[in-house]
Amino acid sequence: MVLAAGEGTRMMSARPKPLHRLCGRPMVLHVIDALAELHVERVVVVVGHGADRVVKTVSEDAPEGVHLDFVEQATQRGTGDAVSVGITALPDADDQDGDVIVLPGDTPLLRPATIAALVRQHRSADAAATLLTARVADPYGYGRVVRTADGRVSRIVEEVDADIEEREINEINTSIYVFRQGVLAPGLRRVVPDNAKGEYYLTDVIGVLFDAGYSVTALEAADSMEAAGVNDRAQLAIAEAELRDRTNERWMRRGVTMLDPEHTYVDASVQLGPDVTLFPGTILQGRTVIGEHAEIGPNTRLIDCSVGEGAVVASSVGRQAEIANHANVGPFASLEPGSRVAEGTVTGPFYVGTAVD
Repeated sequence: MVLAAGEGTRMMSARPKPLHRLCGRPMVLHVIDALAELHVERVVVVVGHGADRVVKTVSEDAPEGVHLDFVEQATQRGTGDAVSVGITALPDADDQDGDVIVLPGDTPLLRPATIAALVRQHRSADAAATLLTARVADPYGYGRVVRTADGRVSRIVEEVDADIEEREINEINTSIYVFRQGVLAPGLRRVVPDNAKGEYYLTDVIGVLFDAGYSVTALEAADSMEAAGVNDRAQLAIAEAELRDRTNERWMRRGVTMLDPEHTYVDASVQLGPDVTLFPGTILQGRTVIGEHAEIGPNTRLIDCSVGEGAVVASSVGRQAEIANHANVGPFASLEPGSRVAEGTVTGPFYVGTAVD
């Protein structure tokens, strides 16, 4: 779970998958990246299993300018309990007028613009709670959004607790919410683990608030893929492909040439200079930096490498290596960690670069 505070809004992300990586970054960091683009000033990560590794990795790679704290949920008793733990770390805990956004840590495709739209909907409606929903062809496994006859959101029912009629509902809960801070803690205290799993469901707060007479609204996501969670390796691959498409499009719009974007793989942590050309089969990973006018590929993999401006690297592999300006490496070169190819050098085929003392 991640909580962030800034500009009058507290933001939380529940139950991150520990350190599954997409485009070179842990999944939960893609969620924090989205919050960072909204100028969030504070992020509180609620961790459970594998807490030490999550704390270390997220601390090292979090976006600059985001104030980061961690809170441990010692016993996993459901999403409601996770949020209860998380809100204790928020600043201005007694602020009755602030808002809290709750985001799952396994929704790496969520765009900052969607989060911002959810907040605007919540505030314009002066609601106690607003949830992001989606309509899908196959709602199996998701919580269903139950509405009244006049269309108001009244509650959310989980798959395991839904009756036959409720399971026919195709509007699902994405587990992304905005709550008025003053009602969230009291609402959580009224939640009981009266369900098939014996857990404290955050979803039950929606019903609690509705029954208490508060306004609950919903925003339907324009693209249900944004809110898709990652629960297995198949979903991980789908999310990875979508993120890579977005990454490639962003770089191409900035002036990078990709002859075959579908077969070009660039981690989110990679930096590319202007007028770089990437040929098919190029894989750039980690903290690789490519200088302007460089040409990489085809069939080249560079991990944590530095490539100077105007350099050419063809059909080669390198890890933690430095290639200076206007060097020409390959084909079929192998650059070991610590190796350096000097400026203007032409290595020729089957070159082996070794570490420099």
